[in-house]
Amino acid sequence: MITLDTPADTHALGVALGGRLRAGDLVILTGALGAGKTALTKGIAQGMGVTGLVASPTFVLARVHRPAGPGGTTLVHVDAYRLGGAVELDDLDLDTDLTAAAVVIEWGEGVAEQLSDARLTIELTRLPDDRRTAVLTGTGDGWADRLHDLVG
Repeated sequence: MITLDTPADTHALGVALGGRLRAGDLVILTGALGAGKTALTKGIAQGMGVTGLVASPTFVLARVHRPAGPGGTTLVHVDAYRLGGAVELDDLDLDTDLTAAAVVIEWGEGVAEQLSDARLTIELTRLPDDRRTAVLTGTGDGWADRLHDLVG
């Protein structure tokens, strides 16, 4: 578990994680409203070096952020809050995006796991004193090595 004392710490975790993501990665973010999912995603986008304003895609469901330079990885940012389940998520055709982009799905727990056997789940919790905690759980090959220096 990582303790995030400030929103800047949440953002910094995202930057560090974004520098490790590559095409084919699936990241599922869980946590209550205000837990820091979008703040973390903004950091991920910065760490990946993608362009465009990163905001919660609640009403558009998904936003695509292209890399700023050649050789970068595209970020697909999805908000599954308004989706009715795995069938509606499947309608977004994200399995195609997973071959060419890193996909970050807010509110994806219970609906997005079907997209890939290898994924990173991040559970964010907002504490009563306004700090946050993050629990990173890698499933499948490679995540333990990629996250070792982040989670100790």
